[in-house]
Amino acid sequence: MRRFVYCKVVLTTSLVWVLVDVFLLLYFSECNKCDDRKDHSLLPALRAVMSRAHEGPGEMGKAVVIAKDEQEKMKELFKINQFNLMASDMIALNRSLPDVRLDGRSVVCPIIDVISDETFEYMAGSDMTYGGFNWKLNFRWYPVPQREMDRRKGDRTLPLRTPTMAGGLFSIDRTYFEEIGTYDPGMDIWGGENLEMSFRIWQCGGSLEIITCSHVGHVFRKATPYSFPGGTGQVINKNNRRLAEVWMDGFKDFFYIISPGVARVDYGDVSSRKTLREALQCKPFSWYLENIYPDSQIPRRYYSLGEIRNVETNQCVDNMGRKENEKVGFFNCHGMGGNQVFSYTADKEIRTDDLCLDVSRPHGPVVMLKCHQMKGNQMFEYDAEYVGKWEYDIEKHTFLHIITQSCLTISRLEDGTWGPTVEYCNSSPLQAWVMRNFTRLEVFRKLYYSPTDYFL
Repeated sequence: MRRFVYCKVVLTTSLVWVLVDVFLLLYFSECNKCDDRKDHSLLPALRAVMSRAHEGPGEMGKAVVIAKDEQEKMKELFKINQFNLMASDMIALNRSLPDVRLDGRSVVCPIIDVISDETFEYMAGSDMTYGGFNWKLNFRWYPVPQREMDRRKGDRTLPLRTPTMAGGLFSIDRTYFEEIGTYDPGMDIWGGENLEMSFRIWQCGGSLEIITCSHVGHVFRKATPYSFPGGTGQVINKNNRRLAEVWMDGFKDFFYIISPGVARVDYGDVSSRKTLREALQCKPFSWYLENIYPDSQIPRRYYSLGEIRNVETNQCVDNMGRKENEKVGFFNCHGMGGNQVFSYTADKEIRTDDLCLDVSRPHGPVVMLKCHQMKGNQMFEYDAEYVGKWEYDIEKHTFLHIITQSCLTISRLEDGTWGPTVEYCNSSPLQAWVMRNFTRLEVFRKLYYSPTDYFL
């Protein structure tokens, strides 16, 4: 709660209330028969707007008396105030983003609060999450890592460096915005533009931060109001291919291999965007992962990216579309990527996106748990350096789970089914595994059953 004490001296943004005010002003001023309407769903929003007015007296805003008598008094209040008075006097429009003025290459975002699309209930967002993305290039919120907490010395009111932004809600110097190429004109409708701009800002010498004492509310709808020619997936995949081709260098393999179908999507001409990258002398994506997003779901160093095939059964480890804390399975190797794509990393993790293979107990089934960067499943009281780690023996072709000193194998589970588990190491071929490295060329040409390139 101490953070809120700090934030009292920090100018806060209230753009959302202006937007809601405009909407409500038009609604109440233009409707001549509002008394006849039975739909009072906007009243909670109006009360919310009015209730915020008293939070900023003096320079922060002008107090407004809240009418207790519902619709008529509210309607009259809106007619009297009109938009200009409301926007300039009642709502605080302070510049809470001074970093943009001090550093023209700094792009800043607010914490995004949630406004219910049904009740207009206002729910504050968290300052303990920041923007990231997964292998499929979906934007995700992840917990702020300890390294960023340490950089700010525990002061949560200081700007929070974020690898990516949600998009739409950010402040940027107009000259700088034009200098780095505005939005990619080859992208359509919606999707991918936030990651593309995030990569571009960081890789081309800018910075991206969340101002933790700046809050902007957003109404999250259950369905998109946009129409997507060719379908939502077609448009988003096109946009994602454009950002991957221009900014991700060889790390775009992760995107293509886990979602091989996107290779069929035409992404247009990106030559002008590549020329822009060269002109701006932008850094490689490896630099971004190393310096800006070291805890990315995409490992910076890895030994393999593809199938993990059992020598005896000739079947592959498969996530079966399951989620965190669920058992991993195995299935006939199909060579099409997707659920059978795993990366064995230099950190000795076996991961698929943000989930790592681990065991919840000795001799138990292999499950998928959140990758914790050297914290593993945290269920064993051992040196954290080895929890959740697997040692691959290149001669025996075995995966040794370091903490339990057991080998990855296929055996019968407690429920009677067969699946990956860990057992005492022996010479059984059920404990022998080979890893296959997919290549983009395979995905594009669909040479899924070409001569093998198993290398371990």
